[in-house]
Amino acid sequence: MSRLEAKKPALIVSEPLTKDRVSQSLSLLSGIFRSCYGPAGRLKQLHNGVGGYVCTTSQSSAVLSRLSVSHPVLSVLTASVQNHVSRFGDCGLFTAILCCSLIENFKSLNVASYTVTQISKHLLTLCMDYLKSEACGCRVSVDFSSVETLLCLVRSILTSKPACMLNKTEIDHLTTLILKAFIFTVPCHVETNAVLGKCVVVPVKGRRVMDSTVLPGLLIETQEIELAKPLTVKRTCSNMIKIALFCVSMSGDCFNPEEGTITVHHGISLEMSELNQLLNVGKQLVNDEVGLVVCQKVIHPSLKQYLKENHVVAVDRAGLSLMEPLSRMTGSKPIASIHLLSPSCYGSLKDVRFESFASKHFMHLIPTDTVVCSLVLCNRNETTWDELKRACETAEYVLQLTIKEPLALLGGGCTETHLASYIRHKSCSLSTSSFKELDCSRTQYQLVADGFCRSLESVACALNHDDGEILTDTVYGHCWFVPSCSPSVSNWSDLVSKCGCGINGNTENLNWRLLRGQFGSPVIQGCPKEPSVKAADFLTLDCFAAKCSGLQVAVETANLILDLSYVIEDQN
Repeated sequence: MSRLEAKKPALIVSEPLTKDRVSQSLSLLSGIFRSCYGPAGRLKQLHNGVGGYVCTTSQSSAVLSRLSVSHPVLSVLTASVQNHVSRFGDCGLFTAILCCSLIENFKSLNVASYTVTQISKHLLTLCMDYLKSEACGCRVSVDFSSVETLLCLVRSILTSKPACMLNKTEIDHLTTLILKAFIFTVPCHVETNAVLGKCVVVPVKGRRVMDSTVLPGLLIETQEIELAKPLTVKRTCSNMIKIALFCVSMSGDCFNPEEGTITVHHGISLEMSELNQLLNVGKQLVNDEVGLVVCQKVIHPSLKQYLKENHVVAVDRAGLSLMEPLSRMTGSKPIASIHLLSPSCYGSLKDVRFESFASKHFMHLIPTDTVVCSLVLCNRNETTWDELKRACETAEYVLQLTIKEPLALLGGGCTETHLASYIRHKSCSLSTSSFKELDCSRTQYQLVADGFCRSLESVACALNHDDGEILTDTVYGHCWFVPSCSPSVSNWSDLVSKCGCGINGNTENLNWRLLRGQFGSPVIQGCPKEPSVKAADFLTLDCFAAKCSGLQVAVETANLILDLSYVIEDQN
């Protein structure tokens, strides 16, 4: 009989945020996120310690999915950020940095956690109401009849991913391609419940970024290509190509033993019976004027040869990922049985061509109405390609979110400093009745509000990785970066030309306030103004929906962690 180990008692830790282990881990995690942030963010190499794939990245989705966090408190934080990224695709680092900063600032206050939570919820409501109001001075409207703002939005995303190793020309080229691909997926005929199409990324590694392109329709990689011969595909009388899409194996394999047993009469060959059925399917396809057969799995060589002799192009091993966009693009219904074939399952195509990129050969399926497109994405090596693919997927999803809510927020730290200026202004003019509703004193409210504003400003400061000074103006509340190693001057206006988002130029006599290192006391100032110019070339913009969600997630997660009194871990 084996020995039984006695059960260990649960490990109970009270007030976990007061423990050095948690504080040090939180500070380290915050440092990792901060060092990744923005166009000048430092890259991280992540691997599992026993060899295998090494990921070089600065993107939150890649960092969080590969970062092992042991303490339950930190697991709550990373899980919240990961959930936000999975829903909105962007602003993961913003959310993580703000959450860490809120926890660090709030726990240093001599205010009860319940009071801090109540006040921070009120401050969050003030922020959200302001961001969603017409009076908001840090958001811009996105006009889909013009591409300038959309280009700025996509360019801002690509610029913030340094591991993609892109220069300005490559960023401009990819920005145009991503927007073009997105426009392909928008239906021409809008219905009541319009559904966006799909952009399929086709990987081509080891090539120049400038070789990337967008094609309407789908590219299916194939090895069996006779480039010397012109492609002849059977067409219908209306000059269209009829397509049949099979999601079942057409290899002629016998039944799977796991599906049960079958009884076979003497002299009957299962293989021949299956092959005859496949050839019967081929005859029906030919009779129904099908010009293209695409199979998710394998097609029997004899069936392929028969179809080829009758000018029907057959493509197999298309894979599961292409089934949905193929069906959507052609109007065909995937056929799940070779024993039941209905002509109503067929779809149609405008044309089929051969395309070659690097050493890869593709069959290009061109639809009548383009709601599906292929982005042929090139980069120099596998590491930079993986990072670029994540960035392109983020940009595509941000554009989809922007269609639902055609707004964007000013980037480059300006939204954060503008919000901080707004909250400082509002907190100074709060009525006595509001303090009674929140069950707090004016002093407590001012302390929490100042910690909240300093946390927002610290996110803007995280964009600067070169020890230069960071300013905010007292008119618009925007963020301004002074280049490192700048000479000491009495007038900051001599060292800055544009704010972080690029909407404000240094054309006025602005008053400045240092952000970095001068968070000691609240600053009393007027309500920040809205910039007089609402459009400029090369604005830095953030996704409105993603950033609003990130702000909410950061505050709510910080409140949850601050409210933790005990952590109970089972040691068995």
